[in-house]
Formats: sequence, C-alpha cells, structure tokens
Amino acid sequence: MDYTAGLDEALNRLHEEGRYRTFIDIERRKGAFPSAVWRRPDGTEADITVWCGNDYLGMGQHPVVLAAMHEAIDAAGAGSGGTRNISGTTVYHKRLEAELADLHGKESALVFTSAYIANDATLSTLPRLFPGLIIYSDALNHASMIEGVRRNGGAKRIFRHNDVDHLRELLSADNPAAPKLIAFESVYSMDGDFGPISEILDLAEEFGALTYIDEVHAVGMYGPRGAGVCERDGLMHRVDIINGTLAKAYGVMGGYIAASHKMCDAIRSYAPGFIFTTSLPPAVAAGAAASVRHLKTDQERRDKHQTRARILKMRLKGMGLPIIDHGSHIVPVIVGDPVHTKQLSDMLLEDYGIYVQPINFPTVPRGTERLRFTPSPVHGPDEMDRLVRAMDALWSHCALNRAELSA
Repeated sequence: MDYTAGLDEALNRLHEEGRYRTFIDIERRKGAFPSAVWRRPDGTEADITVWCGNDYLGMGQHPVVLAAMHEAIDAAGAGSGGTRNISGTTVYHKRLEAELADLHGKESALVFTSAYIANDATLSTLPRLFPGLIIYSDALNHASMIEGVRRNGGAKRIFRHNDVDHLRELLSADNPAAPKLIAFESVYSMDGDFGPISEILDLAEEFGALTYIDEVHAVGMYGPRGAGVCERDGLMHRVDIINGTLAKAYGVMGGYIAASHKMCDAIRSYAPGFIFTTSLPPAVAAGAAASVRHLKTDQERRDKHQTRARILKMRLKGMGLPIIDHGSHIVPVIVGDPVHTKQLSDMLLEDYGIYVQPINFPTVPRGTERLRFTPSPVHGPDEMDRLVRAMDALWSHCALNRAELSA
C-alpha cells in the first residue's frame, strides 16, 4: 500500500473540486473587534475586518469577560489539572453551571469542553440510559448531533428538515411503548432558518418522547435574558434537554447541556466524552460565567445585533444579490459554485481587507455554496459600507447572476 499516494489522491480531489481549505493567519485585536491583523504567507501584514466569526456579540473582547478571566488565572493558574472526577472541578465550574441552569430555568447544567462534545457525548449515551431508545433526528442537524446519534448503537430515524408531518409519520410507525427522543435545532446556521419548536414539542407530548434541542446559534442572542429561541417563544419548560455553546455569542469556549438534575447526573456518570476529558481551564469557565451573567441583562446589545443583520440583508437584497432571509441574524449569500465562492472570498480578503470564509460541500449541499456573513453589534456603518460596495463590485466582476432567493 502506497500511503503517501493515497493521501495525495485525497487532497488532490479537494483541489480539483475547489473545496481545499486553508487556514488564514488572523490575530484579533483586544478591544477592537471586528478589526484584526492578517499575516500573509509572505510575512507581510494587513488590517482586515472579520465578517464570518461566531463571536456574534463581540463578547470575546468585553471588559467584563476579560476581567473575570484575569482574576481567575491570577487566583488558580492556567489549567484545571484534570478531569472533573479527578481534580478538574473548581468553584469556577460550579458557578458557570449555576448560571446556565438559571439561564434556562432548569435544575442543573453540565459543562463540556465544546458544544460538539456535549452533543456527541449526550446523544451517544442516552440509549445506555433508556434501552431500546429510538432517536428521531432532523436531516440538517449539526454534524456533532449526527455523530452522537450514529455512535449510540440504537435505532434512529431521520425526518426531512423541519417537516413535522414526516416526523409524525415516523413516530406513528414505531412501537408506542418504545422510549423515544426527538433531536432538533432552534436556528440552523447555514440557511438561518428556525425550527418548528412548538409543533415538535406538541408531537413529543403526544407520543411520549423526550426532546433535545441544540440552541448553539441562539443562546445569548434571543429571549429576554439570552436563553435562546425557546425562551423567546416561552417554550423552555417544555424541552427536556437544551444544548448550548459558550464559544459563539458568549465569546469564550465550551459547551453544555441544561436539564433536570437526574438527567445531568446520569450523563455525568455514564458519558465517556465527559468522564475522560480534562475540564475547561478555570479562567475560561470564569470568563464564560461572566459573559452569561452579563448578557442576561444586556438587551441593548441583542437589539443592535438584530438591527445590524436586518440592515445588511436589506442592502444586499437591494443590489439583487441572492441571499436567504429567514429572519435570523445569519446572512447567507448563495454563489452556487465552489470555485467562484473561493475566488470571491480570496478577492474580498486581498483587495478589500474583508474576511469571510467560503462555505462549500459537505457543510452545505453541492450547488448551494455560499458566503456566510455574521454581522455583530460592533460592525459599524463604515464597515458595512465597505462590505456592500465590495460585494457589488466583485459580483459584477465575476459575472454572477443577481436574482434574489425566496426565504
């Protein structure tokens, strides 16, 4: 076996399809987000504006978060020292879980090193807790949810995206006595559409199923205290397990579930992804707790975020660019070709100092390749003007069609 040739073949396929990805060397400036420094491959530097980050609210630069992290690192040092069972549980982890439980109105919360691990570990462990469990998963769920469902060894059913009728068909076809769980999301990040949460919860109650919702693209940004779409719609009390992230709107790192005390205790006790993973550094846990606590009362930041997204979508639509608009904060501009998408991304960075990563297959279906913009409260009018002018010029330069997509 020529292993090197195998690697060459795999990488060449990505190059030929225009899907090969490169890392962009970016250094964020403290207190200046969305400005950053791009370190070019030739060693030179350029000032750029980041338009595709998941630090949706700029909390990764907020003084409250930074102060909490400084205080914790001065008090406890760098690492946590081990897994939560050995030496990695600190007052900072307990405070963070208390903040999260309070945020979602649940008895408990359990913190993981990422929301990916939280999804994977929880969904792969649930069938051990409920033998014979059938998991019904939305077709466009996050990769981490898909992986967790795939690895659990139990039965799974995939329902068409946001198709409540199809979900009902699948539920009706299975043994009424079998334990069931429906896994879905509140905001789907590639198109920016919302899940039919209330309708799914109605079905879950009708068929006696548990519910698991991923709110990673919603926590911090929706609801009167930032608990997500379920809070906005008054539905949190009807959801059994809520998954969220600390690495997007909260600007730090980590993931979690919020649920009943017994559910969190069982996942804590059975999930290998939790048991055998070193816990978050105390400074990270402290910064995340400070961010969660702050955003419970910072409605002005949430309002400004939604306003920026609406303005950007309105201006791009006005130029006839094909955007998808489902009313969320995510702004996808459909290019429809991986080569053109990469070309646009490269020209925006090199010629205009605007950084937005191309989104290609397998993240999105072939033919729907896109640029995904994530405006934040700290993207000001000048940054938006430069982006809109650049997109207008490059869209014409690449001879791309101007035809608005319907939501």
